[in-house]
Amino acid sequence: MADQDFTEFYARVARIEKARANGYGFEADGTLGRSHYHKPTRRKRRFLAPLFMLVLCFLTLKGVLHSQIGSDIYAQRIGQMRLAESGIERMAGFLMQADPATQWISTQVKAHLL
Repeated sequence: MADQDFTEFYARVARIEKARANGYGFEADGTLGRSHYHKPTRRKRRFLAPLFMLVLCFLTLKGVLHSQIGSDIYAQRIGQMRLAESGIERMAGFLMQADPATQWISTQVKAHLL
């Protein structure tokens, strides 16, 4: 009976020591505890990596489309988009035009996948 009580006691003591090592502790109202001296850290919002991934996916999509339908048909369709009346379609035509990165990705897709 006493051995079981001691194992529970030592398990609780170990849990409390582990919590204290991680910065937790008992703080009564009106006292200055450990949280007063250790400012909580906030995680910085990152936007550069997701933006880079979005641009990479867009360029890859353009390159795969360019390699699948061919450069002549691709240029013809982009030309039709740039002459459209809708502003969104003209903007899409501008963004989808074949740039050097698109052409390079297209040649890589043709060489390795087709």
